[in-house]
Amino acid sequence: MNTGSNRSGEAAAVAHGVMVEESESRDERALGSRAPEFVKARRALHLSWQVGVFVVGLAVVAAGAAMLVLPGPGWVVIFGGMAIWATEFVWAQLVLRWTKRKVTEAAQRALDPRVRRRNIILTSIGVVIIAGLAGVYLWKFGLPMPWKIEDQ
Repeated sequence: MNTGSNRSGEAAAVAHGVMVEESESRDERALGSRAPEFVKARRALHLSWQVGVFVVGLAVVAAGAAMLVLPGPGWVVIFGGMAIWATEFVWAQLVLRWTKRKVTEAAQRALDPRVRRRNIILTSIGVVIIAGLAGVYLWKFGLPMPWKIEDQ
């Protein structure tokens, strides 16, 4: 049996002519529909499956978009809707892969000690400037209460 790998106990997947090791195949699976085989076998059923996945994904993405301005985890819900779409549509799989790659790169950059040190210094400078401005404002204008206690 040809597994596409020269190493024993290891298999490789071929997706669009590109070899993908088994360890990578979990993150970089072949693109395409993940609908059950009995759904894929019937054209009308597969089309209705795709419409259903699209409608559910659209509802979740719309809810996430609403949560961007309302209380709630907007971006998490939007990415959840994209994950729902990615179970059926190649374009969503590609967008999700790109997003995962960019988030991983940003996390690695954020963990860089020089970047962390710079961010801490800039945050400290910002806090000192804001505290100084607040102090000057309070010294000049005081803290007026919205009601006048003396008049009662």
